Amino acid sequence: MSYRAKNLPPERHCFFGRKGGVSVEKYASLNVRKMCDDIGAKVDENRKIAVEAIGGKIENLMVLSQQSGTSVCFAEEASIGKIAADGVVTKTPEMVLCLFTADCTPVLLADYEHGIIAAAHAGWRGAVRGVLENTLDLMIEKGAVLENIAAALGPCIQQPSFEVGIEVKEECTAVSPLYERFFAAGKDDRHFQFDLEGLVRFRLEQYGVKNVTVSGIDTYKDEENYFSYRRNCHQGLAENPKDFPCQASMIRL
Repeated sequence: MSYRAKNLPPERHCFFGRKGGVSVEKYASLNVRKMCDDIGAKVDENRKIAVEAIGGKIENLMVLSQQSGTSVCFAEEASIGKIAADGVVTKTPEMVLCLFTADCTPVLLADYEHGIIAAAHAGWRGAVRGVLENTLDLMIEKGAVLENIAAALGPCIQQPSFEVGIEVKEECTAVSPLYERFFAAGKDDRHFQFDLEGLVRFRLEQYGVKNVTVSGIDTYKDEENYFSYRRNCHQGLAENPKDFPCQASMIRL
């Protein structure tokens, strides 16, 4: 299963799920992450399958070394894992921007009128600390017009599946008391159910992006169609913290 947002051209982007690739066992089947124990050649083939599904070429694939931070880069040529950042902006024709996620929120952004696209990896830390705003700032610096930017949020862990400790709530509400709305009661007074997708959407809209869509798809619950790091941990499949598969989210000019 894959998801295409209604506010982006369907032939130029896709939030891929776990199906349609060549990997096996717990990586089955469209795992695109090499920093795990999957077979490298299979991951390469999976990436090629995904890129070609949106009309791109594998030599134009741009993959960040994601850090769960707020750094954003401007890319003029493709590279694989050479740049440590969680957001990327480009004006280069045919470049394919790619994010890896397994519960965090992938955000694809575009101002096709001015030929600028971007991708941002938004876990809760990156989202509350500014990765979305940094990405939008760079898009506008490079010539995008805020009113033209479309932002699409892909499948991610949803509030009923995302239990967090009080430290997450405290950091978020220290930024703004308005963020209290994204925390529902949990199993006790030190645990809460966190609406990551809601927070990401809110911050984009607060910045001024009016064209925002969300998937509403829960990566944790939909085991058949999506990878989930948290689910893997709960099932004892993550034998070490780095051994987990990811799905891809891609956009191209």
